[in-house]
Amino acid sequence: MARGTTLSFLGGYVDTLGFVALHGLFTAHVTGNFVLLGKELVAPGNDVLLKLLAFPAFVAGIVAVRALVRRRQRGGANALRPAHVLQAALLLAAAAAARWDMAAGLLCAAAMGAQNGYGKLLLAKLPASTVMTGNVTQLVIDCLDRAGGEQRPALAALGGGVLAFAAGCVTGALASRWGMGVGLLPAIALLLAMALLSKSDNAAL
Repeated sequence: MARGTTLSFLGGYVDTLGFVALHGLFTAHVTGNFVLLGKELVAPGNDVLLKLLAFPAFVAGIVAVRALVRRRQRGGANALRPAHVLQAALLLAAAAAARWDMAAGLLCAAAMGAQNGYGKLLLAKLPASTVMTGNVTQLVIDCLDRAGGEQRPALAALGGGVLAFAAGCVTGALASRWGMGVGLLPAIALLLAMALLSKSDNAAL
């Protein structure tokens, strides 16, 4: 499975698992949390603090992975492998803190911030792996262009990523029955496998 497709599956999995298990928190989708915060103005709930803090936690994940990537790049070392390990470590901490929704949610948000961060820094040629709105828009445009005879080499990557994200959403929803502690373990294992198989920033899984 290509790295971009794998990350899209992971994005759908963790976001849906968190949404179900953490009372509607989008761990990888900042836009969704902004919408939920707007909803709190007219229909207040008991979990507004978690949604408020998810944004700085997400940003912290980006800051951390950027610092890691820049340091590794200055030394001429592979930056993708430690970036995967950092994300896995954050998800492992979230699993360990599964009894406390606040801690688990913020750690998951930081982990998905890290995925978004290294996606931009190291995998910029790949489609986004956590937000599908732009990917679906581009996919429809490319399909129409392809039908008109134009070449669209990224069509397979876009389509594969959207399908993988959808599959991750279904799988994450099913995994929510196990709770965050156990449900995050497959995602952690997948990240560690990607890290072990990473030989360069552009390696495929």
